[in-house]
Amino acid sequence: MDLVLEVFDTYLFDRAYATLLPKTVAPLLPEPPLLLTKIVETINNNTDYSTREIYGFNEKYHFFDETVYANLSLLPRYNILRQVISLFLITSTFGWLLYFTVAWLSFHFVYDKSNFNHPRYLKNQISMEIKQASTAIPIMVLLTIPWFIAELHGYSYLYYDINESTGGWKAIILQFPSFLLFTDCGIYFIHRALHWPSLYKNLHKPHHKWIVCTPFASHAFHPVDGYAQSLPYHIFPMLFPLHKVSYLFLFTFVNFWTVMIHDGEYMSNDPVINGAACHTIHHLYFNYNYGQFTTLWDRLGGSYREPDAELFDKDKRVDKKTWEKQTQLMDQIREDVEGKEDYRDYVSSDSKKTQ
Repeated sequence: MDLVLEVFDTYLFDRAYATLLPKTVAPLLPEPPLLLTKIVETINNNTDYSTREIYGFNEKYHFFDETVYANLSLLPRYNILRQVISLFLITSTFGWLLYFTVAWLSFHFVYDKSNFNHPRYLKNQISMEIKQASTAIPIMVLLTIPWFIAELHGYSYLYYDINESTGGWKAIILQFPSFLLFTDCGIYFIHRALHWPSLYKNLHKPHHKWIVCTPFASHAFHPVDGYAQSLPYHIFPMLFPLHKVSYLFLFTFVNFWTVMIHDGEYMSNDPVINGAACHTIHHLYFNYNYGQFTTLWDRLGGSYREPDAELFDKDKRVDKKTWEKQTQLMDQIREDVEGKEDYRDYVSSDSKKTQ
């Protein structure tokens, strides 16, 4: 994240912090508690900034020289509070923009609108999905900030320089399948754990409100649920070397993929890739297809369910008989998972709802 921070500091934040919190206001502020002062002094006295790549302490930045505003704020670039605030603003904004842009494009150009007539499509579903996602994203970001700060201060295997000592381009190419396989494994076990009754009830149930998803359901999680499923993405660079640009690319790709598996467009019945069809089965029938990218761990864990053949026939997948079959089976499984009471408000006027 230091690459991102440097760009934003250079073009936006240096001037903003210097304007909003200039050094000249320091005499007007109350003295910090003695304990806090001692803690800061201890950290500074015991940290060798000359040998560790900590953003703000390097004399040379990757791309830019310091701006004239860089040292005019009460919160300099290396201040952790500033880094937290900056990362929160950047990542939340990026998360919202990516979510709304990709989900909107998918909805308008890919999503099959006939799903609106499915008996398990909810009233006002899209607005509810958007509300859940847009409020969850900043909380998920806040929970993720400690990982970004740790990466920023050198506590990871993220690197920038491409040379033989780091494996060169060959290592970078291998990092992509390694990242996907590692995170796919981690997400499988986390996702499956989230279906344990207590975790499901308290964390994962909001995401399963959407039986028939739209792309806007992609990020419509309880924020702790969404954060938990993102953990493998942050653990990977703590254990294995990963190029910083690859990290940013993969972080963006993961968000794209999350939208794609909720878009309801079943392009192929691939036995390996956990695509939209597999994830549709997960939302319809709850206890299957927990994987994110592949079907490997579902097959090994006995939780793989092959997508219904009707999903790949454009006529049959919107046929009322297909929907009735899905609904009957879904209701049986839903009762086992959630109990007899169904809190959802379906569009279908003849849907049976137990109050």
